[in-house]
Amino acid sequence: MKVALYAQHLQPQDSIFVEYLLDELAQVEAQVLVEAHFAAQLKQWIPDFSPSVFTVKEGLDTEVDLFISFGGDGTMLRAVTYVRDLGIPIVGINTGRLGFLSTFAKEDVRKVVTEFVSGAYSIEERTLVEVMPSSDLGAFEELNFALNEITVSRKDTTSMITVETFLDDEYLTSYWADGLIVSTPTGSTGYSLSCGGPVIAPSAKSLVLTPIAPHNLNARPLVISDETEIRLKVSGREENHLISLDSRIASIPNEKEIRIRKSPFTLRMIEYKSESFWKTLRNKLLWGEDRRN
Repeated sequence: MKVALYAQHLQPQDSIFVEYLLDELAQVEAQVLVEAHFAAQLKQWIPDFSPSVFTVKEGLDTEVDLFISFGGDGTMLRAVTYVRDLGIPIVGINTGRLGFLSTFAKEDVRKVVTEFVSGAYSIEERTLVEVMPSSDLGAFEELNFALNEITVSRKDTTSMITVETFLDDEYLTSYWADGLIVSTPTGSTGYSLSCGGPVIAPSAKSLVLTPIAPHNLNARPLVISDETEIRLKVSGREENHLISLDSRIASIPNEKEIRIRKSPFTLRMIEYKSESFWKTLRNKLLWGEDRRN
């Protein structure tokens, strides 16, 4: 078995859980690959640990059986840029607060290996969205995809922007707002939810358009088919506006056309039988905790 490990900023007190994981992987004689910066960090805590390393550009291939992300949902989103279209199953171990993507508690880290080896899991194909190459956004030339959302928003101003929106080249509306979120079902529990968007089951074949603080209160979130091609054009008082793909952000000129569509590949996310999206949703949103009912 071949396993890849990734973390961004692991706290020293969490290093013990990495050791538990490495111990469990050693018992099944797994070949371990570690992201280069994370490997250097682990070297400080485990001096005799010298794994093979990988970077965002090389070291991973389709022969990797499991990709494990240590951290929160932000770390998981960054991990997607390593997995890309390789089809490697991925799971997140949460070292902070409960997340929707990193669902496994760090105290249960050994289960990640034992339940994977025993086959007590299923693979859930998660939709991604991408900025089409025809949009010519150099900042996202290689990493033009997002698991959660693509967002356009205002820059250097408190004034709202106008987001002219077309669906399959048919005019929809012009949102007068702080911005517009194009969210996947996975991202529906993130930024979009904070802006009043709906929660959508991860397996749904849908995307959500969620305006950010719209001027008109009748500008509501809209659920559309994920086969829809979205075209946006932003105008405003400033010369530039922001576009973000998950946690990656760039500034682009107003009036530049942005084309968005579903990515041709999916992310293979592992869902263990002991953990599920519905269980996480119930715990995160505290459903059933109101004793007045």
